[in-house]
Amino acid sequence: MAHLVLSGVVVRGDQRGRALGFPTANVEVDDALLPGDGIYAGWLEDEAGVRRVAAVSVGGRPTYYGDHGARLVEAHVLDFTGDLYGQHVRIGVGEAVRGQERFSSNEELIDQMRRDVEAVRVAAASG
Repeated sequence: MAHLVLSGVVVRGDQRGRALGFPTANVEVDDALLPGDGIYAGWLEDEAGVRRVAAVSVGGRPTYYGDHGARLVEAHVLDFTGDLYGQHVRIGVGEAVRGQERFSSNEELIDQMRRDVEAVRVAAASG
């Protein structure tokens, strides 16, 4: 499923994803390696070598920072509740789900994130 594999350390972010019900692992990676901004089907592999399906976001979070947000890689690991802070992880970036968008409300963003997670599940099941 992965077209590109990135690696880096999971660092603390704004913890906004957690507040929205979609916690993410923010991974520090070389910006030059990043694909275009958007949401991708992918996976996250932890230090123990356990690989889990993830919705991977690349971009500057325009809903909250407009055009001025730093580009980040965030992975929402599906059906996972553990702690990954400080771990060196690998992230597989696969099929594009959609481009990055700016939403007018948290509710609109949450609804889209639910659809993104379902699209990632479908992509993972098929490939």
